[in-house]
Amino acid sequence: MIGLQSINDWDDAYSNSAHIPGSGGYLTSWPEQATAFRAAMTTAGRAVLDQPYGDHERERYDLFLPDGAVRGTILFVHGGYWMAFDKSVWSHLAAGPLARGWAVALPSYTLCPHSRIGGITAQIGRAVEAVAARQAGPLRLTGHSAGGHLVSRMACADAPLHAAVAERVTGVVSISGLHDLRPLMATRMNDTLRIDEAEALAESPALLRPRADTRIVCWVGAAERPEFVRQNDLLANVWRGLGAATAAVQAPDRHHFDVIDALTDPASALVDTLLAD
Repeated sequence: MIGLQSINDWDDAYSNSAHIPGSGGYLTSWPEQATAFRAAMTTAGRAVLDQPYGDHERERYDLFLPDGAVRGTILFVHGGYWMAFDKSVWSHLAAGPLARGWAVALPSYTLCPHSRIGGITAQIGRAVEAVAARQAGPLRLTGHSAGGHLVSRMACADAPLHAAVAERVTGVVSISGLHDLRPLMATRMNDTLRIDEAEALAESPALLRPRADTRIVCWVGAAERPEFVRQNDLLANVWRGLGAATAAVQAPDRHHFDVIDALTDPASALVDTLLAD
């Protein structure tokens, strides 16, 4: 007999910290690494910090420049379930692409409940536009968790990007991305997120059409919560059926908090994938 599966505890299904031993250490080490990295880049004259992309106090981005000619620009969007963190926690993740000659921009955005997710989508669109206006050459987008959702959203046909900017986005890597928002409506987080059916339908990349010629890799840790693995494979599967070039990757032995460490290593498979032609 076939065993049917269902989810009864949606809060547990989307809880990462409870299932990662020593998870609290990451919350301490991330800002420490980021602060040290920013200080070193500032001393080297390769950091351009707190650049505005809008009028709101959190509409700011940091830009880190490689040592030498710039091949293009990466934009990394942080996670935190749209409710936590800012750009200052993740600066060190720029190290891998920087060593390969790419500039890296990291934006902050207004957090829920002070914004709805649709409003954050619009902010990331403005951030991409601002970085594109400053930096010549190709753009690549990547983000983690909620940030994976937001960069995938920029690859949708109705993304808030001008056509000329959208055409410069030559690749997207969604890391542990949340691509279907409907399950999150059943979690306690939704008291803060305030996702309703209309917003879930309008803001879930897996329920939207990709922009023509989209190239996206959905990357997740093989040791992540099953829902993150499912969400990862979902977008690659659906968008491939809509004409996009997609791949779904499960990084061996990586969980939700250490899957992004590979961005610090210029020789990692994740950085190779992000920068691939």
